[in-house]
Amino acid sequence: MLAAIPAGKVVSYGELAALAGLGRAARWVGRTLSQLPDDTRLPWHRVLGAGGRLSLAAGTPSGEEQRARLRAEGLTLRNDRVDMRRHGWRPEEAKG
Repeated sequence: MLAAIPAGKVVSYGELAALAGLGRAARWVGRTLSQLPDDTRLPWHRVLGAGGRLSLAAGTPSGEEQRARLRAEGLTLRNDRVDMRRHGWRPEEAKG
């Protein structure tokens, strides 16, 4: 499911867990993402905390990389949040 998130779209840890059939395993998703290799091609930066909150701290290498990647995809960050109504990925709508 992580690989399917398109550029310019985001999901929360909890939404990704549910989409992957893992129920409410948001923390497990976060822990798994934190263990991805540095050279992964998976779009880990598109997974956010509840309400579009960036959970990686500003000023850290991973936090700054996430912010740069999201901005490069055209997302606007306001108060360390992404507007989930505008940028949230809803795969059921894409099937439409």
